[in-house]
Amino acid sequence: MTDTKRFYTTQLGAGLGLIADTRALLELWQPPMDSGALYQVALHSGRFPNVSARRLRNIVMECFAPRYLIHNGRPAVHLKKLEQAFTSQELSQLLFLYTCRAHLILTDFVRQVYWQRYAAGYEAISNKDANAFVAQAVRDGKTQKLWSDNMIDKVASYLTGCCGDYGLLEKGQKSERKILPFRLENRVAAYLAYDLHGAGLGDNSIMVHEDWALFGLDRNDVRDECKRLSLQGYVIIQSAGEVRLIGWHYTSLEEITDVIAQG
Repeated sequence: MTDTKRFYTTQLGAGLGLIADTRALLELWQPPMDSGALYQVALHSGRFPNVSARRLRNIVMECFAPRYLIHNGRPAVHLKKLEQAFTSQELSQLLFLYTCRAHLILTDFVRQVYWQRYAAGYEAISNKDANAFVAQAVRDGKTQKLWSDNMIDKVASYLTGCCGDYGLLEKGQKSERKILPFRLENRVAAYLAYDLHGAGLGDNSIMVHEDWALFGLDRNDVRDECKRLSLQGYVIIQSAGEVRLIGWHYTSLEEITDVIAQG
């Protein structure tokens, strides 16, 4: 962990969900390719005939690499294994997780706007709502420099568009989007639990980790999720008032990824 303050950026504008492009790049990527090598392979692959070289470079360098090539490409290794085994919804949720980790502004928007509106029974979220969130963030000093009104409008549309790509909001070019049900898939929950465990977190820290809130889960919800995971053989839990993780059926995230990938 680092104490360095993270600021909101406009980097999400380089590409929102980009699910189809991400899948294509995952097929082309092989360890230990870095972003530069992947760009060259993608450029000459014929897989992106309608994308300019400059745009493709932005997709690889500004979207794919910060999300999936961190930690020596570990996320890409796992995603490449799971891409065929996961349903489209499961894969989308895992891409959503890594995208939120890479873009703090998206993380906070999902937690503070989407899930609060969802819980309050709102039917839609508009670009105006997102604009208010971004404008307040700028006033609060969450950006390294002041953004113009035009940039605030753009970033607001990036947030709602990205949520549309990942299934939290309806898709399309809309100024207001319907809020859609968004339920964490069981195998994605198992992946996340093992990911947090592999990061060295203790049982209590796993239960309250902020990543669960991206899927609308609080500590009690995570406890219930762990119960379901135990019934499916992913973890061993003990229930005595509070549920506490006491054991793991698999030794690492790599092992559970291989198990899921093999069906």
